[in-house]
Amino acid sequence: MAETESTVLNTNVKQKDPSEALVIAVTARAIFDLEEEHALFLAKGKDEYVRHQQANQNKPLPPGTAFSFIQAVQHVNEQLLANDLMEQDLFDVIVLSNNSPESGVRIINSAKHYGLEISKFCFVSNEDSTQYLKSHHVKLFLSADRTDVCNALRRGVSAALVFQQEVQTPSTQLRVVFDGDSVLFSDETDQVFREKGLEGAVQYERAMETVPMGEGPLKAFAMCLGKIRKKFSQEKSPIRTYLVTARSGRDMGIRAIKTLREWGLAIDEAFFMDGAPKGPILTQIQPHIFFDDGLHNIQGAQEVGVPSAWVP
Repeated sequence: MAETESTVLNTNVKQKDPSEALVIAVTARAIFDLEEEHALFLAKGKDEYVRHQQANQNKPLPPGTAFSFIQAVQHVNEQLLANDLMEQDLFDVIVLSNNSPESGVRIINSAKHYGLEISKFCFVSNEDSTQYLKSHHVKLFLSADRTDVCNALRRGVSAALVFQQEVQTPSTQLRVVFDGDSVLFSDETDQVFREKGLEGAVQYERAMETVPMGEGPLKAFAMCLGKIRKKFSQEKSPIRTYLVTARSGRDMGIRAIKTLREWGLAIDEAFFMDGAPKGPILTQIQPHIFFDDGLHNIQGAQEVGVPSAWVP
């Protein structure tokens, strides 16, 4: 039944080449609000959860934290295909879920209800779903389960933990915000900061100013996103990317900019906050997703209604 409905759902979706597309895998709890159902699962077990999902299979699930992000991704695909019907560098979204196939029908029906362009639904019950990420050429994995995210990162896949929250991002332009250290960049300077304090980190950055930083866990995804971004002029792009980092621009900004230049990664706007709270600038940007490794920054973003994803 799930397979049949999945086929119906994707009748009008352009078949994508996973070796060319930017494949994003999301779990059901990342894209839909399944918190009540998850609480039921924890309290009464799998059988009761499955019965509940089957009984409500035609009742659409409310949107979750990553919902608007997936909608914006879909809008970018529409713009890409409007420019070139043969375009291959598209976003390809798959749902990779620990739900059983029996309880997956509601998830498929919910995606169909909202008109979401999802190419594949993979229901793997209680197995570690992240073992399938590489075979699907996944470039970004979003999950509401920390173990899943850590497993994905260990497998070399860009991944982040999504916290369930109510979000409002009305614009169709895809806006993505990256933190710097331990997200786009490696954690080398963070390690120096922990060992030698701020002054030690500043001295280290000055000494290493001409040496590009190492790759962070989301660098690969950012590069793929940048490749699609380059297909549009800056004025008409359906994608806008941001760097919002705690680094100071005066003492630690030059190396970050030179690293991005060395990678060939164009960022539309960069904010060097010098340790100031990120919430006010995120409120102005209103991104579809904000990636950060600091839980205090994630909390600050949540407080202003910004959809956030933690990179542990």
